[in-house]
Amino acid sequence: MSTDEGALRSFKHRNFRLFFTANLISNIGTWAQRVAQDWLVVSDLHRGGSELGIVTGLQFLPMLLFSLYAGSLADRLDKRKLLIITNAGGGMTAVIMGWLIISHRVNLTEVFILAFALGLFGALDAPVRQAFTSELVGKSDIGNAVSLNAANFNLGRLIGPAVSGILIKYFHTGPSFLLNAGSYFFVIIALVLMRPEELHRLPKDDKDRKIMEGLRYIKSRHDLVAIIATVFFASTFGLNFQIFNALMSTKIFHKDAGAFGLLGSVLAIGSLGAAIVSTRLDQKRKPLFIMTFSAIFGLFLIAQAYMPNYLTFALMLPFCGFFALTTMISANTYVQTTTPHELRGRVMGFYLLIFMGATPIGSPFIGWLADALGVRATVAICGGITTLGGLLIYSLMRKRLFKYSYAA
Repeated sequence: MSTDEGALRSFKHRNFRLFFTANLISNIGTWAQRVAQDWLVVSDLHRGGSELGIVTGLQFLPMLLFSLYAGSLADRLDKRKLLIITNAGGGMTAVIMGWLIISHRVNLTEVFILAFALGLFGALDAPVRQAFTSELVGKSDIGNAVSLNAANFNLGRLIGPAVSGILIKYFHTGPSFLLNAGSYFFVIIALVLMRPEELHRLPKDDKDRKIMEGLRYIKSRHDLVAIIATVFFASTFGLNFQIFNALMSTKIFHKDAGAFGLLGSVLAIGSLGAAIVSTRLDQKRKPLFIMTFSAIFGLFLIAQAYMPNYLTFALMLPFCGFFALTTMISANTYVQTTTPHELRGRVMGFYLLIFMGATPIGSPFIGWLADALGVRATVAICGGITTLGGLLIYSLMRKRLFKYSYAA
């Protein structure tokens, strides 16, 4: 099968190749910093699940506040220039955090503030980046590009936590933040080197890009409502691997930073497998498929909660990662490919609001629950909510979803 027709067909676009390569470096840095941030809170600052949940919540709070506005910007302004600004801001935030740690001046309040600042640039970046995918490859290759981007993200997840674990073990957490800061530079260079004339831009009209127009469109689509609701349950309660892994490795299995970082890389094996499989799922991403995989993901989380030791816990992670990422890639691709281009930025802004914007509420609650009921019980409860969420949504909306789930 040729590249034009197969799983790598998006690579025929030069701009996509540039962005993909730079994003791989950036994703390694992102995951290195995430591991370092969690370790800094739990181990270096000697805090528990509640504080870890607050840090995670603050990092995603801007997504709740600004993602809809960022989606509107994506529909109105030059996405490439916006991404240069957001990556420069994210890099500066990581530099400041790394410097504070290395100079031994960091405290929990500063971690809170800088986590929020990093989240602010991320909230502006995410909807723009999602909508930018169609400009890189054109409408016909969006689904393939989304899957390849997910593979890229999980390659970073495979490498970044392991690298960070080694850096933390020998040099503490500061270098992981500086590694992430440097990785933003490569994305900016890639964006500068792109050929604007090769971007698949559609003519813009003079309409006022109102946020409510995107919300009304989602409301009119029962399939989008069902998928976004499923994503809410899976992401808010299920996709908390950084909290789960940090607490299980330190509080339950009493492991060091290297073992904690390794869990992130093991998880990425399943996630990467899901991303690779998803490059060939173009016609199978239907609402029923998405809800089924979300429910299975929750069941694996329940099973993982009661693994007796570190090894068996780690062996369950690839299965959790596979079903979680297949669900999310399929949902993301379905939303993008079934939404008109003039609404895509605003629709993806709302999608990402639900996908990551619920974290400011969910993460502190999960951290508190872990302190109150125990880590294992918390993971099991989150898995149960994820499974029940997918089943309940399909049960309530199955008649309305029939034509979407079985249409060719």
